[in-house]
Amino acid sequence: MPEITAQLVKELREITGAGMMECKKALTEAKGEVEAAIDVLRTRGLAAAAKKAGRATNEGLIVTKLSSDVRSAAIVEVNCETDFVSRNDVFAELAAKVATAVLEADPKDTEALLAVAVDGQSVQELLTEGIHTIGENIQVSRFMRTQTEKGAFATYIHGGGRLGILVQFDFDKPGTAGDQRFLEVAKDVAMQVAAANPQSVSRESFEPEAIEREMSIYKAQAAESGKPESIQEKIALGRMEKFYKENTLLEQAFIKDSDITVRAYLKKAATELKDTISVVDFVRYALGGE
Repeated sequence: MPEITAQLVKELREITGAGMMECKKALTEAKGEVEAAIDVLRTRGLAAAAKKAGRATNEGLIVTKLSSDVRSAAIVEVNCETDFVSRNDVFAELAAKVATAVLEADPKDTEALLAVAVDGQSVQELLTEGIHTIGENIQVSRFMRTQTEKGAFATYIHGGGRLGILVQFDFDKPGTAGDQRFLEVAKDVAMQVAAANPQSVSRESFEPEAIEREMSIYKAQAAESGKPESIQEKIALGRMEKFYKENTLLEQAFIKDSDITVRAYLKKAATELKDTISVVDFVRYALGGE
């Protein structure tokens, strides 16, 4: 069993917002495992959140890049030391070049990315040059490239590069990708992902383990109510439905019209476009690895 240190208690407190004594008790019950301790606190209704709510300390930019046919997309996080540098045009240009390298070369890991040539220089040389020019440490912390045989990608950058979104759509008609109405819909959905932070596209796309974990917490919470088992089951199922509505993209209330869901919004847009439109997947990068 890991030693329950003051630092471990502090870490759990920062993640959950629970009191120091509650955190220590939860860690003791969970045998020093932070994730298990979070579940203990959530079951008792003492955790303010299931994940860390503090702001990231890293600075830098999230950059996205689309191919000309919008069937390939890349998203990259490039970090620096200060917010001042993150708003520097030289740094922004460097980050954009890294995103281009990811899109065009599809490197499998960071080592491969650093070897990719951009404008006659490797990405490693570009980073080294940037460090010398700007005077701060610069690194690529993560990146992703994806593509689709049909459909299209949409991107959205928020907060001056502190949050980046990629959304993959499928549809039947090739011309839909360039239709102005679809472009509006695609941007709206990407903004939804940015604003509402869903965990999954649909309830079916959740990992079974994640759903089992949530349900076990809700059942434990219901059991503490002292009500009959039949009522406890209804309470747990009700909380599970609320979880889906808050964390599933298609079931979330649409940010521009809370009277309808994102699913209903997409259905309406598909009728207008005389096509089918579905969200296949999305990627959400927040600065600092969140």
